[in-house]
Amino acid sequence: MSTVTDVFVSHPPPAVMDTEGLHPQAAAAVERQQRVQQLLPIRSARLLRAFSRLDAWRRDPPPVAQVADRTVPGPGGDLPIRVYRPEGETPFPTVVFFHGGGFVTGDLDTHDALCRHLARESECVVVSVDYRLAPEHPFPAAAEDAIAATEWAAEHTRALGGDGSLAVAGDSAGGNLAAVAALAARDRGDPEIDYQALIYPGVGVERDQASVREYDGLVLSEDDLEWFNECYYGSELHRNNPYADPIAACDLSGVAPATVLTAGFDPLRDGGRAYADRLRSDGVEARHVEYEDMIHGFVTSTDAIDRATEAIADVAADLRDALGA
Repeated sequence: MSTVTDVFVSHPPPAVMDTEGLHPQAAAAVERQQRVQQLLPIRSARLLRAFSRLDAWRRDPPPVAQVADRTVPGPGGDLPIRVYRPEGETPFPTVVFFHGGGFVTGDLDTHDALCRHLARESECVVVSVDYRLAPEHPFPAAAEDAIAATEWAAEHTRALGGDGSLAVAGDSAGGNLAAVAALAARDRGDPEIDYQALIYPGVGVERDQASVREYDGLVLSEDDLEWFNECYYGSELHRNNPYADPIAACDLSGVAPATVLTAGFDPLRDGGRAYADRLRSDGVEARHVEYEDMIHGFVTSTDAIDRATEAIADVAADLRDALGA
C-alpha cells in the first residue's frame, strides 16, 4: 500500500486542456498550486497539509460566538471535534461537518475558515469531525468515525446548543462521508437526519468519466485519484460497498434531502452529477447546483476566490431553509 511519505518527485504541469470559461481567480489558484507541486507532489500530502495549516493560521478567521475543541467516543478511541456556535440566542440547528483531503489529509485546521463561514451563514452549530486518515486507517475507519460522530451529535444536540434538528455536510472526501452518514442513518432508522449538503463530493467517481479525462491534472490528476483510492479503499472490492461509495447502494430512497454542489472544471464533477441524479431517481428531493467556472477545492479558498463565499452562502441558505434556522 502507498504511504504518505513517498519519495519527492517532480510533478509536471498538466497537458494542454480546454479551460475556456475558467474563472480568472480559479486559474490563478491553479497556477499557484502547480508551482507548489513542482517541488511537493500531492503524494507528499502531509507536508502539503502542514503548509495549508500555516496558511490558514495567517488569515483573519471569520468571527463566531464560540469555538471549542473536545473529544467524543469513537470506534477507534477518542475522536477530536471542533464545535462552532454562531452569534445569537440558542437553540440552533446542528450541522455535522466532514473535511476533504482524499481520506489521506486535511484536519480541523485546514477547514477552520470554511466551518466558521458555514456557522455564520447557516445560523447553525457546526460540529467539525477529525476522523481517522488513511493509509494508517483505511476503509472503513473514516466511515465508522463519521457514523459515530453523527450519532453522538444527535444524542447531544441540546448540550451543543442545538434545537434537535440535524444535518450532515462535507467537501470532497468529506462529502462522501456525509452521504455515508445519511445512508447509514436511513439503514439503521436512527438518527433522524433532516438534510445533507455535499460539496463536490467524492461519490460515483469513475476513471473513464469525461470530467476525469478532461480535467486530468487540473488540481487533481487521474494518478492522484487512484493513489487516494489505493490509500483508503485498498481493494476494489471495497468500492462496491455502499458505505465506501453510496452510489453503490441498490436503493437510496428514504435518505435525507440533499444539496449537491459541483464545480465545472473538477474531475469529480460527473460523479457528483450522477449522485444527484440517483437521489432524484430514487425519489429523494435533491438540489444540484454547479459552479461552472470553478475548480475542485474552491470553497476552502475564501481568501482568494470570491465565489467561495458565494457558494458557502448558497449551501447555508439551503441548510437554513431545511432546518428552519
